Amino acid sequence: MNVASAATGHALPVADGRATAGEVWRLSRGHRLRLAAVGLAGILSTAVDLIPPVAIGYLVDRVQTDTGDLGTVLTVTGVMALSAVLGAAGTAVTIAHATRIYHTVLAALRERLVSRAMLLPRHLVERAGTGDLISRSSDDVTAVADAAPAVIPALTVTACTIVVSLAGLAALEWPYAAAFAVVLPVYALAMRWYLRIGPRVYRAERAAMSARAQQILESQRGHATVLGFGLAERRHRAVLTDSWGVAVQSIRARTVQSMLNARLNLGECLSLAAVLVVGFILVDHGLSTVGGATTAMLLVLRLLGPVNQLLFVVDTLQSALASLSRMVGVVTIPTAEEADTSTTQADQADEADQPAQADKADEADQADQADQADPAGAAETATAVRLRGVAFRYADGPSVLDGIDLDIPAGRHIAIVGPSGAGKTTLASVIAGVHRPDGGTVTRPSRTAVISQEVHVFAGTLRDNLTLAAPDATDGDIRAALETTGAADLLELSTDALDTVVGTGGHPLTEAEAQQLALARLLLADPELAILDEATAEAGSAHAERLDRASEAVLAGRSGIVIAHRLSQAATCDRIVVMDAGRVIETGTHDELLTADGTYARLWAVWQAGQQIRASR
Repeated sequence: MNVASAATGHALPVADGRATAGEVWRLSRGHRLRLAAVGLAGILSTAVDLIPPVAIGYLVDRVQTDTGDLGTVLTVTGVMALSAVLGAAGTAVTIAHATRIYHTVLAALRERLVSRAMLLPRHLVERAGTGDLISRSSDDVTAVADAAPAVIPALTVTACTIVVSLAGLAALEWPYAAAFAVVLPVYALAMRWYLRIGPRVYRAERAAMSARAQQILESQRGHATVLGFGLAERRHRAVLTDSWGVAVQSIRARTVQSMLNARLNLGECLSLAAVLVVGFILVDHGLSTVGGATTAMLLVLRLLGPVNQLLFVVDTLQSALASLSRMVGVVTIPTAEEADTSTTQADQADEADQPAQADKADEADQADQADQADPAGAAETATAVRLRGVAFRYADGPSVLDGIDLDIPAGRHIAIVGPSGAGKTTLASVIAGVHRPDGGTVTRPSRTAVISQEVHVFAGTLRDNLTLAAPDATDGDIRAALETTGAADLLELSTDALDTVVGTGGHPLTEAEAQQLALARLLLADPELAILDEATAEAGSAHAERLDRASEAVLAGRSGIVIAHRLSQAATCDRIVVMDAGRVIETGTHDELLTADGTYARLWAVWQAGQQIRASR
């Protein structure tokens, strides 16, 4: 993957020119024959447009020799009018088809961007910030799409006009073409300067927009916290700072644009002067007629318009390319599944190289831990999850997990408890594959599902919300899942039953109902391993018992990990893992840990006291 690092922090990567061109070329497969036809049509329509300058030059010569008459003028005028109509029609058809191909390819790229964004490793998105991803899927897509009306006509028409007009100048008198060619270095230097400055300026502008979007999103998502801690003024200043950063970068971009325009005006003046001087010399020496010089000047004037337009829209093109490279940068990031496959293959290769003695020692270690996992001493025949020496840290921060060794037997339910900041959620994310460990190895089932504390209700029907996890599920399957999780009442929200619209614009669901819906969704997905990361914590104590029963029903018959908010949940699990400061400090059953009188026993005592206080109110 050819990508360049973004200029800011841990932003998502930006594809380089080769990777961007390669992706666009791949997406254009199936349209290339049409593109060739569009190019040929453009050349033909541009060739027709050469008729008016030639006709005007012909009339000038006829008038000079006194051989022109009204009939000749009318005939030439008719030919010019017809050529103008044909040229305009050809240009319109060329641009229409080119634009259609452009937007078809852009739509395919946008779909790939959205699809890939949904599959990105979570740690990448968290490090870059969701503002960066949203900016790429909104601002950058809009920038590329908006460039079409200006860029496509310029690229399509100008390329054909330059080729045909230079050929016409050379056919008329080669010195005219040479005079224009002498001035081309002015344009070349202008473009060299711009291509050196422009892309960097536009990438900085897009990055500034991403930073601003991130500040706004964080302020909106943390609205309650901002108000609760009186942070409104501070967040306001942060948004203002990043907004000013966008303004500064936009002013830089417009300054570069103005300087490019000045260079183009210089090239235009020099081109006209060069052809005019050459025309005077040729006519003065009898090497060309006044009509020929007139035709040459008209051809140059006709050529300068598209050339200036092309070079001027390079500004728009560079902005679009900067956005396009940011979009392709996301498309070319390996998904979490691809990253896991690569890691698994590397781990398998490493394990194959280890000596047999290490394998035997590891097998003995597994046997010991299996005995520890089963209080009755029964040997487990399968292990659902295996962690060895797992370490993890966020970005360049302190270690969050350190040397985690853990075996979870297939079909068993393990609770992970500990004080706030112990690393429970991070451990669940590593087991789920959301985060990749910085050290150690993780083995887990291929079908793993996670329900976090922040469950989401999608705007749509109940059926839509549930079949997201199981597209082939029947209405009977959906109803059974709702009944199992105690959410059958959702079918009575309206007479539409499963067609009841929920979420934004529909029936609002309580936190408990949203969590039940998420549990039903997991039940339909039927994973081998289910991870409940405080999935019932937000509903409040009034619904705790109901949600605990729903969680137990969902975990029945499969391996499960519960990040327990309520220790009553942990007490029902087969085994409890106690964490503190990123390490496992205790393991055992509920009764064993209470007898040990360690950290879990103290947590249980505090929790029980809290329950008694709440019950007395």
